[in-house]
Amino acid sequence: MAAASQAKLRAASCDLVAELTGSVTDGFLEALLRGMAVSFALSDSYRQNIDGFDAVFVFRTRDGRVGATAVFQYGTLNVESQPRSTFDTRISFQDSDGLSKSLLAGDQDILNTMLSSPVDAEGNLSYLYRFGFLAKELTLQLGVG
Repeated sequence: MAAASQAKLRAASCDLVAELTGSVTDGFLEALLRGMAVSFALSDSYRQNIDGFDAVFVFRTRDGRVGATAVFQYGTLNVESQPRSTFDTRISFQDSDGLSKSLLAGDQDILNTMLSSPVDAEGNLSYLYRFGFLAKELTLQLGVG
């Protein structure tokens, strides 16, 4: 990614950078998803990871305090502040700390993290690997991974 695009991404993703470098709050999920959406818009190489990928992810905590929907369609990511009732993959976490640890585990560790953490997943579980990769790749692009 060009330096100018990376600077734009960092500026647009300041909430996400704050979440990744400090203590995780309930705003982590939406900050992560919105940071990903901005990165897809600015980076051709990052956007190539979702070419032809159409999926609806629902993320939520079991207590319902945190939840959001990520809609991948036509090479873009749209973020909705509320969990949808229909989805391709739904992941329910015990709390926001478990959510952040699981999502940022990285491609190779996501299965172990999911199995060892209090996490429930429904739907197409193979999508979790792609999402884990995308999340980890974004942290690397932001220089905080």
